[in-house]
Amino acid sequence: MAKRLLRIFGPLILAAILVLAILVSPVTFGFKHVSAGEERQAAVSLSPNVLKGKRIKEAALKENYVPFFGSSEWSRIDPMHPSVLAQKYHRDYRPFLLGARGTQSLTQFFVMQNIQGELRNKKAVFVVSPQWFVKDGTRKDAFAFYYSQLQTAEWLSHYRHDAIDQYAAQRLLQMPVAKSDHFIYAALQRVASGKSLTDYQRFYLRTKMNMLTQEDQFFSGINLPSQNWNKVNQQAKKLPTQYSYAKLDKLAGQIGQEQTGNNRFRISDTFYNQGLKQELKTGKLQGFQRNLSYTQSPEFGDFQLVLDQFARLNTNVMFIIPPVNDRWAKYTGLSQKMLRQFDQKIRYQLQSQGFNNICDLSSKGNVPYFMTDTIHLGWRGWLAVDQKVDPFLTKTQAQPKYRINDKFYSQKWQQLDPTQLAAYEATTK
Repeated sequence: MAKRLLRIFGPLILAAILVLAILVSPVTFGFKHVSAGEERQAAVSLSPNVLKGKRIKEAALKENYVPFFGSSEWSRIDPMHPSVLAQKYHRDYRPFLLGARGTQSLTQFFVMQNIQGELRNKKAVFVVSPQWFVKDGTRKDAFAFYYSQLQTAEWLSHYRHDAIDQYAAQRLLQMPVAKSDHFIYAALQRVASGKSLTDYQRFYLRTKMNMLTQEDQFFSGINLPSQNWNKVNQQAKKLPTQYSYAKLDKLAGQIGQEQTGNNRFRISDTFYNQGLKQELKTGKLQGFQRNLSYTQSPEFGDFQLVLDQFARLNTNVMFIIPPVNDRWAKYTGLSQKMLRQFDQKIRYQLQSQGFNNICDLSSKGNVPYFMTDTIHLGWRGWLAVDQKVDPFLTKTQAQPKYRINDKFYSQKWQQLDPTQLAAYEATTK
């Protein structure tokens, strides 16, 4: 009987042992190759698996791809989108879009953890959305959707005893998803309290990281979405053969006019018809943002994590600050004064620490066909981005001289009224 059972279950047991050995082994078993086609699709896919993984991002960023960090704006693919312009005009770089709806600074900080080698002494683009900086900061459910144990394990394996890692651990512990692995959760608690990891925790993290890396090797490229790559090619066909800003600006205006014909906000008819039109009939949206503020938020601390990481890696970054659709803001009561104050505060956080490459479009919300909807860039907005981003990426830039200040992790900074900036600066020098 024992021999019969061994014949039946022996191969299954052996297979299970082999799979486990592969998963926990630090050897990658030759699965590292990423094809050029896979890179092209992944770069615009906005796939959560790509964002949370390592294999494809690492391979692409070793080539001519540049990380473009952001959130939902990347999904607005029109002819002036950065990926379309780079494809059409055979740029020396290709944007690798990192972010989707719900990704904010804390997610992007962890995304950076397993591509540090590809960020060190390189360039990057980062969109800072005012809408991230609401009272409660990043939504816990959105963070959980993009959370990666692989990125967390990599970060914990090389963390330092300083403000950046202690703050990151404290923030992660505020997210319910941190409890998804008991041992990682315990390690986070030690880091948050300024303690070193135990020998067992380090061993567990190495084993976990190897296992998750192997899983990423196997599964990150499976069922990779191709629809966005198809959109890029379709939109590129609408552009003139030779790059001309004047022709592109005229075309952007024409397309914008054609696609915003049925509403007073000059936003995409498609977006308007998909639900906003019905909502407006109720009257509930008029004035509903009159008390909304982007000037006091834990997001300012999370954003400092991003800046600190860029500074550690000496990454030269172009920051893009998009506007809000001016007509929409007036209808909903969103304060223009508050938006100017947010711009003042975020620019202070950037420039006081040596981040001086800023494409500030915050005052362009009233430019016709600059926005594709209420808060996202489109048409002329993307073209304005290109006027800053293309020369930044293709021309030699001065080396950044960063001056990181841990005061930006404080509750005082996060809740600071921008009207008090001068007094704050005087007392914290």
